[in-house]
Amino acid sequence: MQLIRFAVSILLFFGFFSYGISETRITYKSAKSTSSYYQMAVEIAEAMKRGSNGEVIVTIEESQGSVQNVMEAIGRTNNYVFTTPPVLIKLARNGKAMFKDKSNPRFDEIRALFPIPSLTMHFVMSQSSGVNSFEEMEGKTILLGKGSFGAKEGAKYLKLFGLEGKVKLAEVELSNAVPALKNGQIDGFVTAGSFPAPNVIEAAASSGAIVISLSEDQVKASKRTKLIIPAGTYAGQDNDIMTTSLPVIAFTTLDMNEETAYLLTKTYWENKKSLGEAAKWWNGVSMDMLNNILTDIHPGAKKYYEEVGAKLESHH
Repeated sequence: MQLIRFAVSILLFFGFFSYGISETRITYKSAKSTSSYYQMAVEIAEAMKRGSNGEVIVTIEESQGSVQNVMEAIGRTNNYVFTTPPVLIKLARNGKAMFKDKSNPRFDEIRALFPIPSLTMHFVMSQSSGVNSFEEMEGKTILLGKGSFGAKEGAKYLKLFGLEGKVKLAEVELSNAVPALKNGQIDGFVTAGSFPAPNVIEAAASSGAIVISLSEDQVKASKRTKLIIPAGTYAGQDNDIMTTSLPVIAFTTLDMNEETAYLLTKTYWENKKSLGEAAKWWNGVSMDMLNNILTDIHPGAKKYYEEVGAKLESHH
């Protein structure tokens, strides 16, 4: 009998012990595997594992885009984390735009965790073009690319700032933008991505390309979020660049418990410095970006922000 009791106590001990060191598994729905946002997801997964001493294990899933990520919140349970611009959560809740006739009560259970690098607009011009402002782009050959956020946004700005039909649009793939700029095939290109953007780094370093700064009025007219690319981000960039951005936030649902949301948020911010040392785009993220969140923050994440004294908007 004593032996049985001893065996039971041993099993109970190891049962509780293993429970105490149990892993927290997260599914992180990101972007296309070829995008910078997928690379960020990989970096977050590594930082979470390292920062939590293996307690948080993140599995990354490729995605076709932000709308798919939001739609999957309907059927996903447990620790589903996904990235999307915050405006899409508002559209989903109101059944507007791409979510027309797709409303679902699950959208009301989506909660924000933390900001990641924003999609940042870059209007890149060759040195030989002599262009230093939007107005001077008239008559020049510009590559917008096709189908991407940057291409649509670029076309919107050309129209908005009176350049529609006044610039020649190049029929070149965005992947060939830098060589096309170098050989004079185009005068400039438009790209959206987190800064510093690899293709802009290459263009600035190899051919002295410059990124055009927008005016306060132009930023206001765009109805996008203002973003400053600090001086020295790109080769030969002596001044800050004012541009626009589309914020991107990591979200989850209320299926995630408070402890997990707290641990994820805390681990993310405490490891952001090392993330930035490995990839510079993380250095563009700050607590100020919490203002870009348009809907509720998860109670677990909120607990962390209150602990560190972060300023939260009233709707959070």
